[in-house]
Amino acid sequence: MADSSTIFALSSGAGKAGIAVIRVSGPAVRAVMGSMAAPAVLDRQAAFRRIVHPRSRALLDRAVVVFFASPRSETSEDVVEFQVHGGRAVVRAVLDALAHVPGCRMAEPGEFARRAFNNGKLDLVEVESLADLVDAETEAQRKLALQTGGMLSALYEGWRAKLIEVAGLVEAAIDFSDEGDVGTKAFEAARVRARPLREAIAKHLDDGHRGEMLREGFRVALLGPPNAGKSSLLNALARRDAAIVSEEAGTTRDVIEVRLDLDGYPVIVSDTAGIRETEGRIEQEGIRRSLAAAREADLNLWLSDSGFESRPSEISRETLVEVRTKSDLGTSPSPLGERVGVRGLGADIGSGQSPLIPPSGTLSPRGEGAAALSISTKTGAGVDELIRLIAARAKDAMGSETAAPVVARARHRQHLEQAVTSLWDFLDGPPDQLELRAEDVRRAAHALGRITGRVDVEDVLGEIFSRFCIGK
Repeated sequence: MADSSTIFALSSGAGKAGIAVIRVSGPAVRAVMGSMAAPAVLDRQAAFRRIVHPRSRALLDRAVVVFFASPRSETSEDVVEFQVHGGRAVVRAVLDALAHVPGCRMAEPGEFARRAFNNGKLDLVEVESLADLVDAETEAQRKLALQTGGMLSALYEGWRAKLIEVAGLVEAAIDFSDEGDVGTKAFEAARVRARPLREAIAKHLDDGHRGEMLREGFRVALLGPPNAGKSSLLNALARRDAAIVSEEAGTTRDVIEVRLDLDGYPVIVSDTAGIRETEGRIEQEGIRRSLAAAREADLNLWLSDSGFESRPSEISRETLVEVRTKSDLGTSPSPLGERVGVRGLGADIGSGQSPLIPPSGTLSPRGEGAAALSISTKTGAGVDELIRLIAARAKDAMGSETAAPVVARARHRQHLEQAVTSLWDFLDGPPDQLELRAEDVRRAAHALGRITGRVDVEDVLGEIFSRFCIGK
């Protein structure tokens, strides 16, 4: 049921600013202009107006007013924007005045976008890409958000349209099943059209989860024995004191995360508890979390100030880079008896010694196991090279710019996988069970429609729109 109320909200950032944009959408927009910013502004034009309180007629501000008449607006409703001075008192006064106009109320989070969706201005993929654009913190995330809107919507709707054609052929096969080979030919034509669709969707899914990684970030875990310099490295990468640094072993008990922008790519670096053999239950839990972070990481940095500590063998060498820390102190290997172990945590510990790590700047070739380099957070030696290495690994994992769209969200992936499964059932199922094969195609088309919102998606709308700010 359509909402007949008129909504308003601050659409620009909160806080003191030069200009603040207050957006109003709904049937009472012309009344708002008449009572607060007369004379009315023409469609798609901007005008300088005195903004007054609708009841007291007190002057609130002098501002630029822009009007967009329905349906040529963001929400497909009448929309007016007040570009007022950005002081908190001015914004508060204008918002309070709008609440006194009959039929007007403050917007809920994401309500402008929801009205655009309900009125057919945006589909669900475009709504999600708009949210991603607002949340984008890096250049790669910005480009992904712009790409996923139009390109993915067109791609998924194109596949769905072809599936509807396939469904029509299957229905024809059912209708003409008693007409000799007419029904058989219709069913075979349906399978011929469905086969490349299944292959195209499966190929689209085989993207290494690059889209989700771009949205959520490339995960890097800092691992190693206590006092190996993990917290110092985290602070050096973050360029602030994000973690406590102490000579006391076992200071870090929980995983500390810092988000970075490396060459335009989102990277999440996790400082973890030192891994060693211990009887303390709290420290054991910290080590357990360290190993869990290692399993979830896209890149693991094993830090050591000696190079002799063995590491948990469950950490894949494909994701591992060995880093010698405190290079400014020179090589000072730990006694051979001081091996790193974890007892009672279900972790396998490598029994062999790690090779001595080459001097700073020496990396093992990619694909031959763990790379290695030497750094000093005290002097900064090797840190820039490590940052370049992390950025290169992130770029490799997330991919460079490409014309091919990628799956942007886990929700999309789930429905695409459902579509592929249904198409497998259609292509491999018994052809004499035409009603079941027709249902297979309908399920595939329905799954794609769930992505763009062309079919009932009420169960996901609340979650999606609640993530928007109030003025969007």
